Amino acid sequence: MRHHVYLSPGMFGFGRLGSYNYFAHVERELGQRFAAAGHELVAHVIEDLPTASIRRRAVRLAQVVMRTAVGEGPIHLLGHSTGGLDARLVASPSTRGIPGETLTWLPRLRSITTMNTPHYGTPLASFFSTSRGQRALAALSMLTVAGLTLGAQPLRATSVILGFLRRGDLSIPFKLRMLDRSVESLVGLVDDAQSPELRTFLQAIEDDQGSMMQLSPESMDLVVAGFEDRPGVRYQATASMAPSPAPRGWLETIGRPWRTLSLSMFFALHHLTAVTDQRYPCSAGPVADAATEERLAHAFAAAPSPADNDGVVPLRSQLWGTLVWAGFGDHLDVLGHYRDDRDDVPAELRHSDWLTSGSAFTHVQFGQLLDAIAGGMLAG
Repeated sequence: MRHHVYLSPGMFGFGRLGSYNYFAHVERELGQRFAAAGHELVAHVIEDLPTASIRRRAVRLAQVVMRTAVGEGPIHLLGHSTGGLDARLVASPSTRGIPGETLTWLPRLRSITTMNTPHYGTPLASFFSTSRGQRALAALSMLTVAGLTLGAQPLRATSVILGFLRRGDLSIPFKLRMLDRSVESLVGLVDDAQSPELRTFLQAIEDDQGSMMQLSPESMDLVVAGFEDRPGVRYQATASMAPSPAPRGWLETIGRPWRTLSLSMFFALHHLTAVTDQRYPCSAGPVADAATEERLAHAFAAAPSPADNDGVVPLRSQLWGTLVWAGFGDHLDVLGHYRDDRDDVPAELRHSDWLTSGSAFTHVQFGQLLDAIAGGMLAG
């Protein structure tokens, strides 16, 4: 049987830039598992509006599915980070802001997979929605592109961005110019190697950052009240967290300037994401259902705290529907963007990382994660 899966990127993410596919590892691994089960999987990567409102992104998703889901086979939606909210909004029976003619495929929808999605918001969005955080968001997105598409290690630009995340001093004009120049240097680095479409990606971030406002814990408190799950559709989630950098982690970066800066970048993001507010705790409550709590305790040997996060999204904000996998990993590890030191793997299949988080995510964990996702999709 032929299945269609739609892959939606989220915060810091993109669909394809030049020859680079952000979901390449997920797409390949899912395809192999469906083939082993006797099914064909057709993957579609959504070329999304990177930081636009959830509704605008959901409209784009609905339009792509309507145009491309030929035949009568099952449809699956998989969203990473904000992309998971796009999928939930598209499927929600209470949705009013998406043209009905683009939703005729909904009876074929079998599963929605959300990976590290901020269902209850993230404090990091509150930072990025401020005037001083908007340029930092563009800079971090560009750093992700450079790190993943080229394996580049732009030390100077990274150190500038890190300084702003730590001190929050983007109100000083000359420092804003420093940040703008760092972004331009990153754009130029990738443009020379790939294509000017990167500037379109960057412009989209600068023009519309609606989702950053919507992903704040206060805004998502209202969103949770308005989203409904569609009957007959399997909702499954993956969730991960990375430990706050420990002294041993810092010692391992001695003599490696890029890894030192990358670990410092992760520490800054982790610290911002760990901010908690009792009124808006980025979770459904201090305790989830018994099955979810049991899986969390098994994965982490203890119940995660409200401050635990993957560097972008609090762990307890990632819980929705059936939790099919949980483990240590940062926000990008779960997509296959982790450190890969294997010598017996062709270069084109290697995994590249730009964020040194100390999560120690491995190829074995990635395989287990994709086993869980594919199994849930096929069960749906």
